[in-house]
Amino acid sequence: MRFKQDFFEQLDGFYTQVYPQGISNPHWLGWSDDAAQLIGLEKPNDALLMQLSANAAAPGASYYAQVYSGHQFGGYTPRLGDGRSIILGEAIGPNGAWDVALKGGGPTPYSRHGDGRAVMRSAVREFLVSEALAALSVPTSRALAVIGSDLPVWRESQETAAITVRLAKSHIRFGHFEYFCYSEKGAPDKLTQLLNFTLAQHFPHLSADSASYKQWFVEVVQSTAKMIAHWQAVGFAHGVMNTDNMSIVGDTFDFGPFALLDTFKEGFICNHSDHDGRYAFGQQPGIGLWNLKRLAQALTPIIPSDDLIAALNRYQPSLVSHYVSLMRAKLGLSIDSDLGRAAQAEREKQDLALISQFTVMLENNQLDYSNSLRKMGKIDISSQYSSLRDDMLNVSEFDSWYQAYQARVGDVADVAAWQQQRNQHNPKYILRNYLAQEAIIDIEEKADNSKLIQLQQLLTRPYDEQPEMDHFAKRPPDWGQGLVMSCSS
Repeated sequence: MRFKQDFFEQLDGFYTQVYPQGISNPHWLGWSDDAAQLIGLEKPNDALLMQLSANAAAPGASYYAQVYSGHQFGGYTPRLGDGRSIILGEAIGPNGAWDVALKGGGPTPYSRHGDGRAVMRSAVREFLVSEALAALSVPTSRALAVIGSDLPVWRESQETAAITVRLAKSHIRFGHFEYFCYSEKGAPDKLTQLLNFTLAQHFPHLSADSASYKQWFVEVVQSTAKMIAHWQAVGFAHGVMNTDNMSIVGDTFDFGPFALLDTFKEGFICNHSDHDGRYAFGQQPGIGLWNLKRLAQALTPIIPSDDLIAALNRYQPSLVSHYVSLMRAKLGLSIDSDLGRAAQAEREKQDLALISQFTVMLENNQLDYSNSLRKMGKIDISSQYSSLRDDMLNVSEFDSWYQAYQARVGDVADVAAWQQQRNQHNPKYILRNYLAQEAIIDIEEKADNSKLIQLQQLLTRPYDEQPEMDHFAKRPPDWGQGLVMSCSS
């Protein structure tokens, strides 16, 4: 790996240098060839294993943990920071630089009395979901590898430690700006320094002036809206949407108790600590805006309030527009680009209503989200019969919706091509929690990572028919339906 150290060299006082602690008996559990290409790596080797397990120094790495704060479940925590993640620096790849972090590399000054370790099950889950979301075109951080060990760690019981090697375009979070607004003296100077660095590194088309600050926040609002629109379209529940888990570049990261929906349920809660359902699946769009408002409050020393409010007002239209666009592709709802602005807006409103009726039907009939959408690739849209009808308890409700849906789709000259297009937008295989759990159990009980490797390879081609893997596309068994997880999972 070739590193540059812009954050480390230019933002003194925004981090603490800390060296990771190695794990015993390190071994590769999983490796992503796709992620490796991002930073110019080829195949894993023994030297790289020792470096990424923190048993040997990586040439050019600086090793540091960032400081930030954040709103956690609605309450402000003034000092958080990287409690179990240590950044090596920015690895230079063919198309840009990616932060490389060892998640589970040992304690830092921000560990809050924790051991700074990641347990194997959480490391495996982050590795799988990072690469699975990337294959679904969801904006996300990536996972280069997951490294196992025999180092014991204690949670509810004794487990073994592991390290996820995370790649991120940036580790700057909403919480960075909150910290340097509320917790540091001379906040405007620190905020301006952080913002100018963010612009130079991640928004190079913008200059460091008041007009660019305004435009930057507009882009942050829109990229956040786009990310959450993707979550809602693929059925992804993050589980812990604290402001310290919100990326300033609009990528999904800091995975804990996440889930991809099995049975569609707006109120699905994947985090067993979320007793009030603050971060339920259907609440995510609203929480995205709430978090952006907290970021806006932290920016008031350097950006006029009127500009911040104007940008925030773009959030809902942007999210709805991205969501409708994604769902149109899934359902085969074409759009005439020649329509005027008013007609486009009215059509978007009508399509959103049609999409909402569809998801309500799925929930009322307790149907699997991904499998139901995948069936679009088998529908003869010109026929009055749809195989989806056989899944419905309320047939008359479906018939009414399907009639309106057919009218909206219109005439389809080539049904086979239309079906193929649906299969390019509706995955057959998703990372269901029970599948991840089965892979984890095999590692824990048999020291066998073959299911993990098989699952990761499957999820890099989620849209392709892979008949030998069809069992992975089935609805979960009873024990695996709607699994909820803890923050350490």
